[in-house]
Amino acid sequence: MSLVGQRPGSTPAERPDAPPEAPTAPTRHTVSRWQRVRRDRVLLLMMVPGVLYFVIFQYGALAMNVIAFQHYIPFLGMSHSPWAGISNFRTLFGDPGFWRAVWHTVSLALFQLVFFIPVPLAVALLLHSVLSGPVRKFVQSVVFLPHFVSWVVAIALIQQMVGPTGVLTNLLSGGGDHVANLFTDPSLFQPMMVAELIWKDCGWATVIFTAALFQVDEQLYESAAMDGAGPWRRFWHVTLPGVRPVVVLVLIMRLGSVFSVGFDQVLLQRDSFGQRVSEVIDTYVYYHATVNGDWSVAAAAGLFKGVVALVLVVAANKVAHRLGEQGVYR
Repeated sequence: MSLVGQRPGSTPAERPDAPPEAPTAPTRHTVSRWQRVRRDRVLLLMMVPGVLYFVIFQYGALAMNVIAFQHYIPFLGMSHSPWAGISNFRTLFGDPGFWRAVWHTVSLALFQLVFFIPVPLAVALLLHSVLSGPVRKFVQSVVFLPHFVSWVVAIALIQQMVGPTGVLTNLLSGGGDHVANLFTDPSLFQPMMVAELIWKDCGWATVIFTAALFQVDEQLYESAAMDGAGPWRRFWHVTLPGVRPVVVLVLIMRLGSVFSVGFDQVLLQRDSFGQRVSEVIDTYVYYHATVNGDWSVAAAAGLFKGVVALVLVVAANKVAHRLGEQGVYR
């Protein structure tokens, strides 16, 4: 067969292969909203109690802040109580007792922030260094158990230990006549509050920090050890950068409740230490509303606390973003 007159590349050997056909994209099955609801109906039903709680007791309660701008009379209700403008805030800011409560709240919150982060982090590091899994889980459970105990039970247990007739008090006194009562010494109010908070809620933060430590790559520790880094330098250059996002998250969450320094905890011990050293904003609001019947000034104090807490959370989240951390929200 003659090849004369044929174009180059027209023979079967020289003819280029045809380009492969593009794969057909798989058809995507669209799921309707009703189908998703039916699919996740069990999870949605489990969410109902939590959603109702927040809607009724958190978001619904925001409407009650209107009484901060009224001369609220319970028998008339919000709709018929006369308006007062900002006179309740003038009364509130002119009360020396309120600023004393603010000072006690801020100082106690600073003590809690200083000690609440390092202690759980240290406990988490100790648990992380324990090689035995069962021992680690047992100690973690023991540390986490007080978190589920109410403050009423916790204060009763603490009084049995360090009260006037407590076991620890009798041991420290050596059986003598002079027995120190830690629950009546005004100078020990803030140290006692911080110690009780650490004992009760240390386990909650310990679990979070322990989970964060397990996310740190072990090869980083091995590389640092091979480079001659000691335990302190490994902690400073490997551990802290690994858990820093979680520490920032816990710190922002604590700042959100910085003015809620433990209402139940303080209320149960307020009379023992005395009002002049133990009054905080929450107890100020409680006694002005329920005891004195001054609901409007109490609502103004609560609104002031909420606005300051919101500003602190937003500012802390902005600072976290500036430092390159994720924060609570974007």
